Amino acid sequence: MTNTEHKSDNVAAVLKVFAVLESLVDDRRASLAELASRAMTSKATAHRLLNTMVDLGYVERDEDTDRYALTLKLFSLGARSIQDRSDLLWAADRVMAKLSRLTGESINLGILDNIDERVVYTHKYDSHYNLSMQSVLGKRNPLHSTSLGKALLAWRDPSEIEERMSRMAFEVSAPNTIRTPDQLRESLRRARELGYAEEIEESEAGVRCLAVPIFDHLGRTIAAMSIAFPLFRFSEEKKPALVQTLKDLGLEASMSLGFTPNIRDRKLGSR
Repeated sequence: MTNTEHKSDNVAAVLKVFAVLESLVDDRRASLAELASRAMTSKATAHRLLNTMVDLGYVERDEDTDRYALTLKLFSLGARSIQDRSDLLWAADRVMAKLSRLTGESINLGILDNIDERVVYTHKYDSHYNLSMQSVLGKRNPLHSTSLGKALLAWRDPSEIEERMSRMAFEVSAPNTIRTPDQLRESLRRARELGYAEEIEESEAGVRCLAVPIFDHLGRTIAAMSIAFPLFRFSEEKKPALVQTLKDLGLEASMSLGFTPNIRDRKLGSR
């Protein structure tokens, strides 16, 4: 076997492992046949992978139903990996709770996934209304079609923005999805000018979102906070006050992390 073939086999094995893990996240519990199908592999291969994961403590098998499920060990790894983000979660939670109480709408926190230019939803407050926008923690959406993604991008160096755009597929998911780099550049320019990012039926039909960046003590965008509405419940008349509240709370979270706005950045919280 050549080195290239060996590497190819290793990559294929890793892909199958993660296909099994993601299936268990989605389905909670699954049979060997279901997991083999999702991982597009044989039952024998899936069985070997699962036995290894059971031995390592990441998966458990219910002997009564012969179905598999994840243990908390994987969660523990994830919790340890975000330990350094605890300050961000603390600062964001305080202002997200305020925004939730004031509006009753869905409030989301997102961070940048550097692997494939997506925003990852890391914290949320669900809407108080029955008909609302529901997000899922861990969900990943494209940067170009979300207000969170645009808020994460807009205040970065132009060279970094261009580099990231060069890797974007600009997939279309809603009536008004941004389709070209020029459209995204203009949307980011407008976000910097206004101090917030917006999407109107860009990631999902019938949904409108507003988002602001959250900065760390060095002035780097480390997260973004958004509020999501069904279109029918959005009020243009109340928008100015809502935007100002969102900007004020975003700045409050940033300052909790040691951010000091300079004159140029004061528009993020100015009246």
